[in-house]
Amino acid sequence: MQPPATTTEKVPLITKFAFGAGDVGPAIATAIMSFFLLFFLTDVARLDPAVAGVILLLTKIWDAVNDPIVCMLSDRIKTRWGRRRPWFLFGAIPFGLTFFLLFIVPQVSNNGKFWYYLVISLLLDTAFTVVNVPYTALTPELTRDYDERTSLNSFRFAFSIGSGLIAAVVHPIIVSAMQPTLGIQGAYAVSAGVWAVAATLPFFFAFWGTYERHQPDEEEDLPFREALKITFANRAFRYVTGIYLLSWLVVQTVSTIVIYYMTYWLRQPGLVPVVILAVQGSALIWLFIWTAVSRRTGKKGVYYRGMIFWIVVAFALFAVQPGWPSWVIIALAALAGVGVATAYLVPWAMLPDVIELDELETGKRREGAFYGFFVLLQKLGLALGLFLVSQVLNWTGYITPPEGITAPIVQPDSALLAIRLMIGPLPALILAAGIFLVYKFPITKENHEQALRELARRRAAAAPTA
Repeated sequence: MQPPATTTEKVPLITKFAFGAGDVGPAIATAIMSFFLLFFLTDVARLDPAVAGVILLLTKIWDAVNDPIVCMLSDRIKTRWGRRRPWFLFGAIPFGLTFFLLFIVPQVSNNGKFWYYLVISLLLDTAFTVVNVPYTALTPELTRDYDERTSLNSFRFAFSIGSGLIAAVVHPIIVSAMQPTLGIQGAYAVSAGVWAVAATLPFFFAFWGTYERHQPDEEEDLPFREALKITFANRAFRYVTGIYLLSWLVVQTVSTIVIYYMTYWLRQPGLVPVVILAVQGSALIWLFIWTAVSRRTGKKGVYYRGMIFWIVVAFALFAVQPGWPSWVIIALAALAGVGVATAYLVPWAMLPDVIELDELETGKRREGAFYGFFVLLQKLGLALGLFLVSQVLNWTGYITPPEGITAPIVQPDSALLAIRLMIGPLPALILAAGIFLVYKFPITKENHEQALRELARRRAAAAPTA
């Protein structure tokens, strides 16, 4: 698709839909891995929590290598389709295939399982980087308009939250339906196959429906160390990365622990899909509400309101006791979605503004470098959340269910207390730190608009005269 033949920075509606569709695959994979991967490794593949945590940690060490490589290459590549879009066109199928293989249980020893899941995790992480880093770097290339970027991200996260919601809710339903016939391992394999296809196809629509307005020569080629130095020398970028890492760490920790919380503390595993639906459905609705509010209060005001709300809910979830009515848990889950929406929306809407500030200060555009490190932080948050939960469960005496046991076993009090702390007080403290960083974030709507005017003046002065 070609950009509109106009000087306006408004983005066509079809492009917004196509751009949003590009996050369907990563959202499906992230949602299922966030809510179910650790549980799958401990309770389906029956690995020790500490072993599962080592797999996740080693994967993220590799992630620290492949993310910057892909982001630098996506800055430099030149094709007739652009420099970002070919990546998710050709990376879509490997991404879907490796996701499917992650949820297969090989009939080998525990040592063999360790190596199988480690290799597949490394391959999936690489494929995730190939499709997601160039995709996220499209945002500033589609438009430089402050409000249009918020709108683009609202479309993106509407697709993201919506598809993640469907996957997270329907996945356990598929598993429950298939389990009597295929067993728990076969049921997970069937569900993974469904979601692998669903995660792959939207990338082709995203490729067709988007464009790259800004030219490759607007950015300079940088080696990794120089890119790292320049991006983190940007004060605003340091703040927004801190905000995002803290927000995503909480999202991931809570997402991972909720199935343990419902299964072993509240003893209501059948309620897991309903709770996920309440959280993600509420977040989807509030995504659009917060987008509208941000036009009046700015992104900081939205973040303050959403996170304070989530902190209150976190302490309420810690207080919930087994035997309480189901509607109380569902209501609290829906209220948590109010804050979850801001964690999705605000940091990603802030990042393009940081890139403009960097261009104003340096005269160079480096979307690939900034977005590459940002996606790295997203996956770092994912890994830290999973690793944190796995290690805490191991330290507090979590019991891996024996073969053949289908009903939830009784976990020790120390593990149950850890599960409650990881869904309530611990996330609340991390969110409070995020609020402080947002308060210190130096870019507002007003000074961003001033930066855009100055950039426009410089471009006009540099443009060749007829």
